[in-house]
Amino acid sequence: MTAALPPEAAGKPVEIWFTDEARVGQQGTLTRVWAKSGSRPRAPRDRRYEWAYLFGAVCPERSTGAAIVMPEVNVEAMNEHLTEISRRVSVGAVALLVLDGAGWHSSPRLNVPENIALLPLPPYSPELNPVENIWEFLRANLLSHRVWDSYEAIIEACCEAWNKLMQMPERIASLTRRAWAKPVPG
Repeated sequence: MTAALPPEAAGKPVEIWFTDEARVGQQGTLTRVWAKSGSRPRAPRDRRYEWAYLFGAVCPERSTGAAIVMPEVNVEAMNEHLTEISRRVSVGAVALLVLDGAGWHSSPRLNVPENIALLPLPPYSPELNPVENIWEFLRANLLSHRVWDSYEAIIEACCEAWNKLMQMPERIASLTRRAWAKPVPG
């Protein structure tokens, strides 16, 4: 993975980070619940069309992350997200940020901070991005079976869910560590 690093990163510690976005709000999907066999438990489902996007990034080895909530996905939102990730990278380190091939991840208009290098995943390989496991966990445990009264309530729910996750470093590690995602020493 060191081949993806810019030359000015030589000799600096490397942190591997993963990032992705998730849409949260009305028209969400239902999740499974425990119920008596043969019963049909009720669960709320909102049919309105309003949502926010949770941009999240995690560093499995440090069991930490960075996130922002935005009204849409675009280059400007991604620039804000990169700035937030940059603040969370260890002082003196470089983050190798693994991300998918979304257009806003590879735009020439991106302002990539000096302490971040981008590493795109191969096309059609979401299973290689452990942030997908984060979204599954948040949707199943902190964001499901809810109807929000307003856009502001959606934003608040996203922030609360992410902050709760950040208070569970062992959960971040268990959901996102991959044997192949380790920096090569030297």
